[in-house]
Amino acid sequence: MLSENDLTYITETSSVKLFQAVNVIEMLVEGMTVPFISRYRKEKTGDLDELGVQTVKEKYEYVKELNHRKETVLKTISSQGKLTDELKKKIQETYSKTELEDIYLPYKPKRRTKATIAKEKGLEPLALSILDETVRDSLEVLAEPFISEEKKVKSVEEAIEGAGHIIAEQFSENAALRKAIRREIAETGALCVSVTSDWQDQRSKFEQYYDYTEAVKTIPSHRILAIRRGESEKVLKTRIDSNKESLQGKFRSMLFQGSHPRHEYLDTVFADALGRLLLPSIEQDIHMELKKRADEEAIGVFASNLEKLLLAPPAGNLRVMGVDPGYRTGCKLVVLDETGKLLDTATIYPTKPLEKIEEAARVVKELIKKHNIVSVTIGNGTASRETRLFFKDVVPEHVIVSVISEAGASVYSASEVGREEFPEHDVTVRGAVSIGRRFQDPLAELVKIEPKSIGVGQYQHDVNQGLLKTKLDQVVGLVVNRVGVELNTASYHLLKYVSGIGTTLAKNIVQYRDQMGMFTSREDLKHVRMFGVRAFQQSAGFLRLRNGKNPLDATGIHPESYFIVEQMCKNSAEPITRLIRNKPLISTIKPEDYITDEFGLPTIRDILRELETPGRDPREDFELFEFEEGVETLDDLQEGMVLKGVVTNVTRFGAFVDIGVHQDGLVHISELSHEYVTNPEKVIHVGDKIKVKVLNVDQQLKRIQLSIKALQEPPKRSKSKHKRPHKPRPKQKPRDKTEEQINSLKAAWGAK
Repeated sequence: MLSENDLTYITETSSVKLFQAVNVIEMLVEGMTVPFISRYRKEKTGDLDELGVQTVKEKYEYVKELNHRKETVLKTISSQGKLTDELKKKIQETYSKTELEDIYLPYKPKRRTKATIAKEKGLEPLALSILDETVRDSLEVLAEPFISEEKKVKSVEEAIEGAGHIIAEQFSENAALRKAIRREIAETGALCVSVTSDWQDQRSKFEQYYDYTEAVKTIPSHRILAIRRGESEKVLKTRIDSNKESLQGKFRSMLFQGSHPRHEYLDTVFADALGRLLLPSIEQDIHMELKKRADEEAIGVFASNLEKLLLAPPAGNLRVMGVDPGYRTGCKLVVLDETGKLLDTATIYPTKPLEKIEEAARVVKELIKKHNIVSVTIGNGTASRETRLFFKDVVPEHVIVSVISEAGASVYSASEVGREEFPEHDVTVRGAVSIGRRFQDPLAELVKIEPKSIGVGQYQHDVNQGLLKTKLDQVVGLVVNRVGVELNTASYHLLKYVSGIGTTLAKNIVQYRDQMGMFTSREDLKHVRMFGVRAFQQSAGFLRLRNGKNPLDATGIHPESYFIVEQMCKNSAEPITRLIRNKPLISTIKPEDYITDEFGLPTIRDILRELETPGRDPREDFELFEFEEGVETLDDLQEGMVLKGVVTNVTRFGAFVDIGVHQDGLVHISELSHEYVTNPEKVIHVGDKIKVKVLNVDQQLKRIQLSIKALQEPPKRSKSKHKRPHKPRPKQKPRDKTEEQINSLKAAWGAK
């Protein structure tokens, strides 16, 4: 059970109200999913969206994990007989993993150190006497009794040195001091980067960091990850720069006062503790904190890009020819029907070195005529531009020719999923199928590929892999449930992301469909093996059933609230078929008339919206895109060119754009707009079709600098010299928030 402190922490760090946090946690404990809670339990969540519910979930899981660690720490200290009420309270009230480990450090079992060796020699009492300000004797007088041949303390100097090691370790394990120094370095320290000797006179993609310094607190995540990549490739080396003397002067009073009779000696010991124990440990903490911060931000950007890519507009149910282009091995062609089923395959050689153009044209025309193909989709890999030009010349006018990103297609073609779907075909056929299907429905195909292989992230192999997988899987799940899944056509790869289903039930659904035929009702799911009441509750609203027995099965209305729609039909004296999409009739319905004990206004309004546009796909309409003719390689680029492009990746420092030359160009954040841009994600997204101007081309490093700003009119500046006078806000009486929160917390928790 969570404590009041736990709930307060979750509430404050999630920026939600207490009742929202408590209700969300209770539903999570009951086994409900984030998509279900945010979509169908709005009354309990206070209308929290998916992000709000997910944030509460993450904070709840963090607290659970932290509490488990606290239990271990408390047991260990208690077993040593050193657990006081004050120490227990301090442990229970901290919500920082780093601070918890600081508190635990003096009690943590450790390897043999200089301090433990000194303690073995019986010098701990001497160290305590030296620290005691009321003891006025000199160091030599205090150390004299500790000289012992038996304990291998041969002189006063050895005794004083050993006591110093004990005191230094004690200083380094002071939790308050560690916290203060860590905060100081985080605020005033700098990350210093230099080039390794092996790369001193060589160019590299990291050359801007060969002699580089930036404040720890302001260095952005992409720069941290780039520098860490440079370190891993042995090009760069780093250190955290901090002023040891300044730290010593600022924080010595936390350990001893200047009036201490042995302050000069303790100053020397503190300097030793700083240089040998504290700073190396804290600088490592700072490095780890920088890495964590960079990972979280990079993963957040990756997740945002993935979401936009998964929500890319589908072309729809069209007969498609998927093309995996190539030179020596030729172009692999596949023909897919409207549902993505493989109908035919072929290989042609329309490009160098063979250039069998006439034969290739004949094969393509025969396949188009035989299968009534309306679209040709070409992967954007090797030879894609030449292949596209060939197809534009040979296909009939009514056939659409487009180029699409094939990022991840090779991963799919060699994966277990690809082999499972097409065991009799090789990787080139599977890759072409993936390209063709991606045109028809990007979401349905991309879910088969490991998210980090889709190609919309930076440094994905450098960030925390567990956190990356969790976050990206989470994004896929949220998008799948937002769009909805067609129960009778979806693969198990897509179905497994539906709320409450998972891999096993997804396979069972497909098996049932294969054996028993198409589903005619959502209720049929209850006959699927292992599909219980909880799975039905969590998933049914996200599964669409076109042309089923009940028209509501094609909507996002959950079966648990069908009775509300039935009551609406009864009151309006119209059947469901007349109510659906009948905006004038729906507008006459008063939501307040259908509130129940379980379902309030948010749910009723959602129901009315679904009745107006049942099963509406939130994705935008499909738009065809073509690159500029005659610009195919880096050699074709010239400064000042204006080109069409597709945004392939958005980072904190700008956006990468595919302009059709097999190397993405960068629109730096400063070139996105004449207005100041703090976050590129707010002005540009993956999949956007844009125009850019070429600023610079570095052939050696294969870098292309682009600009959007250069194509925009600069904003007109106001000529007025007069400014509106600042009107100060009236001061408000401060409230005791802590007391107010605790009282409401107790009341809410007691009610529960």
